[in-house]
Amino acid sequence: MVAVTLSGGGARAAAFGLGVLKELKRTEFTLDGRPTTLLDEVALVSGVSGGSILAAHYAAFGDQTLERFEPEFLLKPFESTLLKQVFYPNHLFDLTSPWFGRTHILAQRLDELYEGMTFGDVRKNSKAPSLMITATDLTTGAPFDFTPEQFALICSDLNSVPLSFAVASSSAVPIILSPMTLHNFSDRCGKALFPPDRSASGSPDFRIQMLQQSSEGYLDANARPYIHLVDGGVSDNLGIRLMIDRLMANGSVYNSFPGVLRHSIRRIVLVAVNSARDLATRVDLSDEVPSTGEVLETLLYGAGARETQMTLALLENDIKRMAAELDEARSREDSPFSADVEIHLINVSLRDLEEPDIRTSLLRVPTAFTIEAFDVRALQDAGSAALRSSNAFQRLKQSLDHLDKH
Repeated sequence: MVAVTLSGGGARAAAFGLGVLKELKRTEFTLDGRPTTLLDEVALVSGVSGGSILAAHYAAFGDQTLERFEPEFLLKPFESTLLKQVFYPNHLFDLTSPWFGRTHILAQRLDELYEGMTFGDVRKNSKAPSLMITATDLTTGAPFDFTPEQFALICSDLNSVPLSFAVASSSAVPIILSPMTLHNFSDRCGKALFPPDRSASGSPDFRIQMLQQSSEGYLDANARPYIHLVDGGVSDNLGIRLMIDRLMANGSVYNSFPGVLRHSIRRIVLVAVNSARDLATRVDLSDEVPSTGEVLETLLYGAGARETQMTLALLENDIKRMAAELDEARSREDSPFSADVEIHLINVSLRDLEEPDIRTSLLRVPTAFTIEAFDVRALQDAGSAALRSSNAFQRLKQSLDHLDKH
């Protein structure tokens, strides 16, 4: 069972992530007597901002993304086309409406990329991985993910949501792009808190408390009839926090896999792709008053980098806890985990590239919807190389080589 999370970072993140997906496809092994690849075993793909553009495309089109995504998005003048569309006469009129913003134009453009597909269309395909797109709740600053659990809180149907709406919400950089809005229908459903408080002591983990508080905040439609969403990178640029917090809220790793066939899970693999860049300009190197652009960049990416470090530290601890729980869970008669189950965390980061010149160059690629063609190809090569050179990935490959020998 493999999950891949793709961080924010515009086309830079999408290109780097595409390189990682291609390397996963090249990683072949035998599972239960059948040949497969790591990409074929992906059960969940998660994305934030630029990473969500790729995540949604892969969920929609599967392996076709490996060939189609570069010419259909990465090498297209997406950003300049978007700017031109803003100034179309009909869009200038639309933008005078208080219910239509610049991000709606982005969503229209993305809808062409995804061929009008919705979450329901993806979920109809039994071979498609589950898709999780993360935005940020503008009011609370908490992550808001496009998942059935989250939409149950607002009594809304995720299946009807276009992929383009979710990706545009996740990519709505504050000030530059306008928030996207969802209607909260929770007053039309019975009260069913999510996640449940599983703490016997009444004092659950602080992260579970925060998740509980955030979830309960959506249950009063009179207080919050509308939910405004902005770029997911503001709250969680890796798209991991909610997923891990919900696993914790379930109480144990055993409770997190209901309905899974007995002893069917042999490897749990999380590939976390981080495409965060260095700041182009460090404001603390000058005594001049920072420009508006420098302030915005520093707030979005400087503070975001700190949150990312915290998330990775929490993730490392959570994976260790889950590994310890697996020792107990595998021995249960009804356990979904096999006797030889293992858990692997693989962090893939632009900052981990071994070649200094390439690393420095790619970390300076701007966060934009369109980047230079040579950067597109260099980033894909870098994504593949970063995964291959990961010690954690090499350990996983060794583990997979012995998978069918037990």
